[in-house]
Amino acid sequence: MAKESTFDVVSEVDLQEVRNAVDQARREIAQRFDFKGTSSSIELGEDKGSAVITLQSNTEQKVKDCAKVLEEKMVKRRVPLKSLLKQDIQPAAGATARQSIAISQGISTDKARAIVKFVKDSKTKAQASVQGDQVRVSAKSRDVLQDLIAQLKEEDFGIPLQFTNYR
Repeated sequence: MAKESTFDVVSEVDLQEVRNAVDQARREIAQRFDFKGTSSSIELGEDKGSAVITLQSNTEQKVKDCAKVLEEKMVKRRVPLKSLLKQDIQPAAGATARQSIAISQGISTDKARAIVKFVKDSKTKAQASVQGDQVRVSAKSRDVLQDLIAQLKEEDFGIPLQFTNYR
């Protein structure tokens, strides 16, 4: 009897790389002439167990500029921008503007169901099941799994996907 092969579909972000990108963006904003006197800041904190980045400046446009600098640093550090969940820019105390950006970790139940449905609709001899905040895909043939990985990479689920525990 042939052994089944499996892999896990996960959505993870390296928080150390996020921290590094925030530090680099903070340094660049402190150095740049167009940010002088704007009291612009980027803070990395936690809210309900997940990482949250808070951008603050004296105008809405400067908050957008801060976000652009942060995104450039994230791309350079290979942090997927799909994992950034931007909130609307809010007015804050002292005539300033603020924006929160949450870092998504794990696959939500809805996205996991969409991935399972995608695997079932692919007409391959593979099974998919939700296991917490990840999806386990199994099949008898490694070739089927490799085809599925390629198909999943082409499909846009709105979150960054990684494939781990390939056996």
